[in-house]
Formats: sequence, structure tokens, C-alpha cells
Amino acid sequence: MPSTSPSSTLSPATRARRAPRSRVALLASVLLAVSLPAAAHAEGTDPATDTDAPASRVVLSADFSGSSLPEGFKAVDGTWQVKNGRLYGTSANSSQQSRITFGKHLTDFRIEVTARFESVVDAGRWTAMGLDLPADGSVPWSIATMRTGTTAANGLEFAQRTAAGTWNVTDTHAAPSAAGTGKDVKIAAEVHGTKAVWYFDGKEVMRTSDVARSADGVQGLLVNGASASYDDLKVTELPSPGYIRPAGAPLTVIGHRGASSAAPENTLVSQEIARRGGADFIENDVQPSKDGVPYILHDSTVDRTTDGTGPVRSLTSAQLDALDAGSWFAPHYKGARVPTLAAQLDDLRTRGGDLLLEIKGAHTKAEVATIVDTIRTHGMTGRVFVQSFEVDALRYTHELAPDLPLGLLRSTLDADPVALAKELHLAAYNPEDGALSKKPSVIADLHKAGVAVMVWTVDAPDRWKALESAGVDGVITNRPTELSGWNSAFRQSQAQPPAKPAVRFTSPAADAVLDRAQTPVPTVQSEHSASVALTLDGRPVRAGAPLELTTLAAGPHTLRAVASGDGGTAEDTLTFTLKASPTGLAHLIFTSGAKNSAISSMTGMLGLKQYSVLATWAKVQSGKALDKERAALIAEDARALAAAH
Repeated sequence: MPSTSPSSTLSPATRARRAPRSRVALLASVLLAVSLPAAAHAEGTDPATDTDAPASRVVLSADFSGSSLPEGFKAVDGTWQVKNGRLYGTSANSSQQSRITFGKHLTDFRIEVTARFESVVDAGRWTAMGLDLPADGSVPWSIATMRTGTTAANGLEFAQRTAAGTWNVTDTHAAPSAAGTGKDVKIAAEVHGTKAVWYFDGKEVMRTSDVARSADGVQGLLVNGASASYDDLKVTELPSPGYIRPAGAPLTVIGHRGASSAAPENTLVSQEIARRGGADFIENDVQPSKDGVPYILHDSTVDRTTDGTGPVRSLTSAQLDALDAGSWFAPHYKGARVPTLAAQLDDLRTRGGDLLLEIKGAHTKAEVATIVDTIRTHGMTGRVFVQSFEVDALRYTHELAPDLPLGLLRSTLDADPVALAKELHLAAYNPEDGALSKKPSVIADLHKAGVAVMVWTVDAPDRWKALESAGVDGVITNRPTELSGWNSAFRQSQAQPPAKPAVRFTSPAADAVLDRAQTPVPTVQSEHSASVALTLDGRPVRAGAPLELTTLAAGPHTLRAVASGDGGTAEDTLTFTLKASPTGLAHLIFTSGAKNSAISSMTGMLGLKQYSVLATWAKVQSGKALDKERAALIAEDARALAAAH
């Protein structure tokens, strides 16, 4: 961003049927889907009927009805005051980020507020909800930003102000409508660890996996180059989500060795690309160097993915640090290194993201202990999910760190995955896609036991769709950016019901008065419709074809249009009046099909305005010189003109 931008305790019954929950939420796919201004609750549950659902808890609510800042609010920069039942914040210029902090450190929460721009320097100015700020307002912070020009491509943002005082904008999106000035807008963000969802006037706009979190950050409000006011501020602590994907939530995106289709696998650059591409997890492999330092590398040797040779376990950390792990993939990645687990965790902690860490190959308990200690030392126990093909490695991990969630990797399905999951204390059972496809019913069995299913390694959209339909929770893929995009498109198609059709007449004009000499063409404008049916006085007519008024009785007539589409039906009606006129009567006569002598007689009477005589003549000649129906209409119009004169 440029300088001008900006646990809950579960009941035993719940624990028995839900996946184990970490202190920090790991999955963006289970972010709560709560519409403003309803109370927050876990997506896929109804608090009124699910008695085991962990409750949300309002920890802060302020309507600013007093005359001073509420207790616990700390103005850090700019001018902040309460007046007229609102909180007002002012930033004098575009370089000042005025801030006020409040609340408490929460891992899972929702912040919502009614915000209004009172005045702005320009359309790029912004206000923001602080998602993680030091209580004293100092850097770094993570925010959810709203510009006054909300419909711009970057009208809404998730952004970070780094410790160096620079901006890192992780996600941008246009809002569905303009905020402008003088208009109340209800905004909210739901945060689960490093994951968050931006809501604008009750509508989900975007998601991120890149909220930078601290150990003690609180919430806040910020304003830049503007004066803004706020009302009805609320912070709600939310239950920590599990790993099983609720109905309607997107597949969890797990970047296999980072974004390994776009960058050298198991490197920090691959991790960064996957993170920016929307991955919820980075999946990497860990194994020890000769001197016992955990390194991120998949193969048992360094031959394929570095410029070195030899088994990983035969090389010291100094030797591994000297290897080029990027040139093999592409020249511009020259100099990428084989990261230590410590370096990877530091990168995730400071820049965002969670880790699905595979303990690669056989490990002793001491080697597993080193991995666990590294995770703990770097403050990442709440953001690491451990998986392995090695049952012993999982047993050691559980003994050493029962709070770390575990996943068992499998190339073929076990005879009883549920029993094995219970034995190993698994949070997830992670089979190969081909193996799962032979018995997809195991997904429901595992879910019933509270165990998630994360499938590897799937890069094809048709399989993503099949796995989504089957109820899989997460997909390990070499193409995390593509899966993230597929998720967004799929969720949008599922979330948006078919649009209701709309239809309206554009011709003739409503309440028009017409005569028989006119040939109006009924035309309609419709949207979201597959077909439009027109009727005139209940009889079908064709859109775009002129109406034949020489067959209609004088008086009012009704056109009706019915549009049909996937979203239902819609209709519009239009009434016009057919009125006798000399021109219309002449048209009736000339189009009557009578012999020339009869037409000459009638036009003579019409020219002399002998309307009564013409009416009598038409009646006498009905069925003789004139068709009966046409004779009746000529007589009717002639009598009407006689009465008018």
C-alpha cells in the first residue's frame, strides 16, 4: 500500500463429533458466513437448533450515547471525540493515519460498525477496521480498509502496515456500491487467525489468508485524509472453526510444496506465490540435516532440486545453506535457498499463512522433538498442522504436543480409516485422490467421527468439482492460485440464485389513445428471461409485429407481457384506448374489401360528414356489399362520430 493508502470450550458431545480445534483458526474455508446485522454464528449451524454449537460472545458494544470516549478506548493519533451519538475521527491530511484502539486480543472474532465519511481530501482517502494493532497504535498493524471511492478496483482492501512503516496490500476488491460522503455503510470483518472475510452492507466481498497476527494485538478504527464518524460498534468473539468444511464453504486450498507449478518447490518464493494466490495452507516437507537442523525439502537427496548432490541427512546445515534451490526450475530463481523450518515459520508468522507440515520419512522421537520445539519456539503451534505417512512420527508428535492437529497420509485406503483415525488422534485423514475415488463413501464416515479429509495431489478442475460435490474438506494441489480462483467462481455460481426476470413495455405508450389508421408495434424490454409471451385482450400476439386495429372494437384494450426464466416469471401490462376518428373510419372503409362502388358511396358520405347516414347504410349493406364484421365496426365508428358532432 502506498503511503497515501492505507477458545472456546466445547461440550464433550461436540468434541466427540467435531474435528479437534487449534487455538488459531487454520481454514479460510470455514470462515463464518454471517450477514449483517444478524448475530454471528458458525456457518452451517443454526444456534436456535444446534445446542452443541459453541456460542459467540459480545466482548465490546458501543453506541456512543455518552459525551466522552468509552472506557478502554485509546486515541493514538488524530482527533477522536464523541458527539451527537457518534464517534468522530479526523485525519488532517493524506499522510496521517489517525488511530484509536480498543477491545482485547482475540483469535476468532467479528468486528462490525456503521461508518460514514463526513468529508475527504479526495476519493482515495479511507477508513479502516483494525484487525490486529498494538494497544498503543504503533506498527505493525493489520487492517480492513474502505476508501470513500469504494467502487474503485481497490475500494476495499486487506492491508498491513509493516514494522518498517511500509504498506503490504494483500487483497483488493471493488465494493458493490459507492460509500461516498454523508452515507451510512455497515461494514464488518470476520477474522479466524490469519484468515478474514470482508463484508460490505451485509454482503461478502472478499476473503484473505494473509492477516498478519501478533501475540497481543487488539482492535481499532483508523482514518486517513478524511473525517469519518461511526456508530453501533461491536466486537464479538467467535468459536474457533474446525477442519470439516461446512456446506457451502469453499474447498480449503493447500499449496503443494508452495506454488510448485509456478516456482521452485519448498522454497520461500514458492510459499510467497502460493500465499498471494490465496492458499489457506502451505504444504511442505521437513527432514533433518546431518547436524539435526530441520530443513524444508521433499526428496531424500538434494540432487533433483538443488545444484548439490547427496542425501539430505548426510549434509550439514552449512552445506545445505550454500545450495542453490532455484536455478533448476528457472534462471530467474537463481539463488533461492533450501529454507530451514525456522526460516519458513518466521516467514509465515510475519507475512501470514499456515503450514501443513509433512514429516518426511522415518524420524526418531528426538528428531520429532526438535521439529516440535522449533514450532513452539517460533510461536506457531496454533498455525501448524502436522501430517505424515509415518505412523510413528504421528505418535511421537501427539506424545510431545497433543495440541498439534495431525493428519495421516495414505496412498491406499485403510480397511477401517475411522478406527485408525481414533487410534492416532487424527484431525484429518489425507488419502491420494485415486484411492479416495474408489470409495468416496469413506468421507461421510470420517466426518461422522469428526475427522476431516484432505486429498492429494489434484490439479484438474473437473476433479476439484467432483471432490467438492463429494464433501472433501481440503485439496492439496500444485496449482493453489487456480484452485483459489475456481473456488471463488464456484461459490459465486452457487451463492447467487438465478436472477428474477424483469419485463416492461416500451411501445406503445401507456394510456395511449389510438385510431384505426395507426399500426402500433408492441415492443418490450426484458432481462434474465428465456422467453416473453405477449397477449392482447387475452389473445396471443407477436412482439415486433404491428397490431391490426381494424378488427378491434372501440374502447380500452390491454396488452400483457409475461417473461419467464430460471429465476421465475415477471409481467407488465399496458392499456391503450381505440377511439373513432374520421381518419380511422376512412381506413376501415378502404381496407374493407368492398367493391369500388361501395367504397365510393361510403367515402362520399364520410367526406360530407353524413355519419348517421353512413351508419345506416353500413347496417343495411351488412352481409351484402360489406363483410358483416367490418360493417358492424364502420357503423359503430360512424355513430360515435355522429354523437360527437
